[in-house]
Amino acid sequence: MAMSGGKDDGEPMMEMNTTPLIDVMLVLLIMFIITIPVATHSVDIDLPSGENPPPDVIVQTEKNKVVLSTDNKVRWNGDEVNTGQLVTLLKETTEMPVEPELQFEPEENASYDLSARVLNIIKGSGVTKFGFVGNEKYSAFGKAPNGN
Repeated sequence: MAMSGGKDDGEPMMEMNTTPLIDVMLVLLIMFIITIPVATHSVDIDLPSGENPPPDVIVQTEKNKVVLSTDNKVRWNGDEVNTGQLVTLLKETTEMPVEPELQFEPEENASYDLSARVLNIIKGSGVTKFGFVGNEKYSAFGKAPNGN
């Protein structure tokens, strides 16, 4: 590698030597990368131990099922209810000593708007034992919902 010390005519070199500047920038970049905290993308969940509780500790609670039909009807355990009755029923369940599990199952072509409204009602009621049921019939890969 040849280095230039200026022009042959005796004038001083006017260009800045950027090699030390680049070296300093690389050192700063490496220090920045080392000092960044490691990003954690985890959610802490308390999982059950896997051991069955003793038989005297098992509490059997009833289950309530909210079904949304394709004709925009809300059914509570098979009985048709309106949104006002649904609010009352949910309030009654939250006041029980042992809150029953609430299962939510919209039918295949149920209205998304109705689902959103009912889910907002459930969320506002303060229900703590809530689950979606019936989703397994839509999870078959390569199968249409009607089984074909």
